[in-house]
Amino acid sequence: MEKYLTLHKTLAEIKTILWTKIGQSIPNQWRSIQTIHEKIELIEIAQVEIEKARELLANMLEQANRLIHFLNAHTKEQLEALDIRDRTNTIFTVKKVLTMNFFLQNLEREFQEMQVETNAFTEKFTIL
Repeated sequence: MEKYLTLHKTLAEIKTILWTKIGQSIPNQWRSIQTIHEKIELIEIAQVEIEKARELLANMLEQANRLIHFLNAHTKEQLEALDIRDRTNTIFTVKKVLTMNFFLQNLEREFQEMQVETNAFTEKFTIL
């Protein structure tokens, strides 16, 4: 019986030590949880904005590629007859669409990586 009481007292002390340590680490964990929650909100906002940009670029991207091909396939005189006086400036304007598409793809990749990291943290935290 004495061994049982001693073991029970030791277990109680261990529990007290563990709960003290857990209590001390909660503020650090809470900051991480808040940061992850903010990341999740930003990812959701970014996904909506990326989708809007993708819809905006959908038709423009195909048209931009066709226009560059068209401009490169015609002479200066042919373009002037179509009231296109500055091929370089027109191509530059069209390239902005292509650059925006490239930027959008990079942004999507970055947010997918953030989503993976956030999901991994959430899974680890759920286990706890």
